[in-house]
Amino acid sequence: MATNIFNKEGWAQFRENLKNKFRLVIMNEDTFQEIASFKLTLFNFYLLGSSILVFVGFLALVFIAVTPIKRYLPGYGLGSSSEEVLSLMRKVEEIENEMSAQRIYLTNVRRMLTGDVETVDDIPVPEKNLLSNLVNLEEQNIAAPSEEDNQLRKEVELENIGNLAKRSRYSGFSKSEDLPIEGIFFVNPLKGEITSQFDLKKNHIGVDIVAPKNTAIKSALSGYVFLADWTLETGHTIGIQHANNLITFYKHNAALLKKVGAFVKAGEAIAIIGNTGTKTDGPHLHFELWYKGIVMDPTDFISF
Repeated sequence: MATNIFNKEGWAQFRENLKNKFRLVIMNEDTFQEIASFKLTLFNFYLLGSSILVFVGFLALVFIAVTPIKRYLPGYGLGSSSEEVLSLMRKVEEIENEMSAQRIYLTNVRRMLTGDVETVDDIPVPEKNLLSNLVNLEEQNIAAPSEEDNQLRKEVELENIGNLAKRSRYSGFSKSEDLPIEGIFFVNPLKGEITSQFDLKKNHIGVDIVAPKNTAIKSALSGYVFLADWTLETGHTIGIQHANNLITFYKHNAALLKKVGAFVKAGEAIAIIGNTGTKTDGPHLHFELWYKGIVMDPTDFISF
């Protein structure tokens, strides 16, 4: 009959049983040689088991506290979830802005290569009478922006400035190089005679320059080569991205001396004059100058 430990006699018997000593012997099964022996009591056994449980529980708490698994447990990680969502939203917005800038850049390059020219006349002119717009807003009883709105606008502007500065660092140009095109000194890419002038009406968006055979063509400014390839109409063509939103093209070359991704300095040889492509009738250089996506007359800035 089982002993009831909830009465005095049962509790006394249980305490006596805890003091009973046992010997744990480890023997070789084949030779019955005693390898080790341990003296144990039930109290020692309970103490050891409790210690193991406490240690395992402590390890579980530490594991939950220092690993991301706590996010999957109810009641943990709720305080920082909103901050993480905002951080992810900012990153997504930055990626979208970068992709939008890349699309605009590629569209401009495609327009340059195909001759789909955008002139100054194509740029929309902003409204001149801004004062009348403000008067209309007042007449419509539109409330002025609050202090919080102004602060938010300032933060957005600062963030945009930071993104522009970061992009300028990644592209290899410093922000201090942001100059108007009139204040930039261009190196003459080729000394020679101009045989065909810049003429938008005839869809000739550059200047043609002739020079002796095997003459080296130089980069008009320092920059990165983003195009170095062959096209059917322009032959061996090289394009260079410069600071200040400037791009130059050098077409109909006999050979190219630089590859895509190379950084070239102003005045460095990049190609050899040639007669490649279908739109040519003799050895010459077709040189184009683009500023902020708009084709410019190179003779306004360079003395050939």
